[in-house]
Parts: sequence; structure tokens; C-alpha cells
Amino acid sequence: MTSTTATRTPVTRSKPGARPSGAKALAKSSPAGKPVDSEKITINLGHVDLGQVDLLVSEGFYGNRTDFIRTAIRNQLTQHSDALKQVVARKMLVMGLQHISRRDLQVLQQSRQKLTLRVVGLASIAADVTPELALDTIESLEVLGALHASADVKRALAGRLK
Repeated sequence: MTSTTATRTPVTRSKPGARPSGAKALAKSSPAGKPVDSEKITINLGHVDLGQVDLLVSEGFYGNRTDFIRTAIRNQLTQHSDALKQVVARKMLVMGLQHISRRDLQVLQQSRQKLTLRVVGLASIAADVTPELALDTIESLEVLGALHASADVKRALAGRLK
């Protein structure tokens, strides 16, 4: 059994870019080189919970702590899938990856339209989108998950992010 240290141990993904078996990649990487199919999170577990996870890993039930955590999360999402589908439909959310290109925003700008976007997953704004173009065309942006955009665009849209 693996020993642990101190009071609470953060558990994070052990291999950069590692994917669970059978998962489809949305893309190999973003323009910034970050994998776009996952986000790194850190959790704190008590000693007993962590020890139980380590025991299951050492007994071969899971390949590592990350596999256990991903499986537990997927099981909970599956258990609540009907509720998730209802909320996504009711709130008119985009589920998955939504990429916004410079061309998309230029078309909106030319037609004097504004974008209101609600995403569960990953919203990605192209690296060549200027803060001015984003401000002129994005009315509001709600992201439950992750937003990949330049730091300047994120700063410009800060007041429009929900």
C-alpha cells in the first residue's frame, strides 16, 4: 500500500494529456499547445478515503488514482444524465466543444448581430480574435467547464462572462 503525507493530499492527473480508454479526442491540442479534451483539477481527500482508493489501485481494480476518480465522476454523470439532458434543453445550452473563429465573429459583425453563447464543456475563441472584435460581437458568454481564449480577449469579455 502506498503511504501518504500530511493531512490532505491533492490528487491530479498523473500523465499530461492522458485519456481514459475509449475516450475520443476533440483535437490533439489548442493553438497554445494545451490538450483541449481535458482540464486538470485538484481535489482534496481525507486519509481514509485516499487509503481506500490506494487499496483498490494496489489490488488492480483501477490503474491509478486518476482512473478511479474519472470512473467515479462518469458514474455520477451517468446516474444524473436525464436531469442533465433536461437542464441543457431547458436552458438552451451547447453541450461539448464550441469553437468561435475570427470569421464567425466577422460575419456577425457585418450583419450587426451579437452572439449569446451558453456552453457546457469547452468554449474556444480563436487566437486571432482581437479584444475589439470580441467586444463588438459577443453579448454574453456563459461557460460551465473551460474557456480557451487569449488573455486579452478574456480580460475584454470579463464583464460579459457569467
